[in-house]
Amino acid sequence: MQSADTVLGILRERGRRGLPCSELYRQMFNPQLYLVAYGRIYSNKGAMTPGVSQETVDGMSLGKVGRIIDAMRHERYRFSPVKRVHIPKKNGKTRPLGLPTWSDKLVGEVMRLLLEAFFEPQFSDRSHGFRPKRGCHTALTEVGNTWTGTTWFIEGDISDCFGSIDHQVVIETLAERIHDGRFLRLVRNMLEAGYMEDWTWGATLSGAPQGGVLSPLLSNIYLHRLDSFVEKVLIPHNTRGRSRARNPAYLEVVNAIARARKRGDRAEVRSLRKQQRSIPSVDPNDPGFRRLRYARYADDTLLGFIGPRSEAEEIKRQLAVFLREDLKLELSPEKTLITHARKGTASFLGYEITVQHNDRQATRGRRTANGSIALRVPAKV
Repeated sequence: MQSADTVLGILRERGRRGLPCSELYRQMFNPQLYLVAYGRIYSNKGAMTPGVSQETVDGMSLGKVGRIIDAMRHERYRFSPVKRVHIPKKNGKTRPLGLPTWSDKLVGEVMRLLLEAFFEPQFSDRSHGFRPKRGCHTALTEVGNTWTGTTWFIEGDISDCFGSIDHQVVIETLAERIHDGRFLRLVRNMLEAGYMEDWTWGATLSGAPQGGVLSPLLSNIYLHRLDSFVEKVLIPHNTRGRSRARNPAYLEVVNAIARARKRGDRAEVRSLRKQQRSIPSVDPNDPGFRRLRYARYADDTLLGFIGPRSEAEEIKRQLAVFLREDLKLELSPEKTLITHARKGTASFLGYEITVQHNDRQATRGRRTANGSIALRVPAKV
């Protein structure tokens, strides 16, 4: 029996090399993985919260692991319905939260370990949610450091993403890389286990239960298709030119300053230098220069575009069409906005993001503040 580290290391290498995986279900018989999974989740607050049964971490034993593995060997393991409770949101609405049984949490964590090891090397660098060594800070750092000069922010908010995930699309997405019918059936059984609310069973025809151990990773695998579409279609189509063309008006002032210096007219030089600081050094409307940048945290996406608003509108439309036709998801009309980066702010991960502009602030003669990203805490916070 291979150790858990060996199994996960082999999966990471296969994922890194882009090789398919065909024997994932066999790893569900490895007791070492269940011990690693137990070590990761036993101290969670939810470990003592019962689902539809009274089973909690208190009843954990090697014998229980053996019974779960035996059921797996004979494909008899069945996920129980999750217990549904409603959590209040800030806007007065509620969010449904699913509470699995302890055994289902343990099995879900083993599945998560296997899938994360395999898919993590394949995920986009622009995806930051629910990933090791990534989070809100890495997403905001990327925006702050690399989005200089952005003209438009395109906020993409997916309506009820977790609750709208299409089960067939999930299985098809997994099947592209995982050639193991038994493991795919196990994932489908988890997704279709249903829920119990007020002791009434309800079917889960779509979505991944919020509160499920595997749900965040499945959402990342699902939305990786969106990342690939943006990186392979939208960004190449909306990126051109190495740099903006120089602004003719700015060059005229530079030449005028040179002539005034040659004449020794210091007063004219001071006047022209003041005028120079109010003119962009490059052409902000250069038709030969475009840039599109992208960041995603879970179901919150933000795109930064340098170009005209008409093209930003087209990017938003293409994004909505892809989500609707390929992922069966819809952008929220109220929260999907196009904002002028200098005149307004975009909301992303609790911050208001804007582009700074200050012709008076100069460092070593350069207007370094202009075009740089500012992360501001909302006034209500």
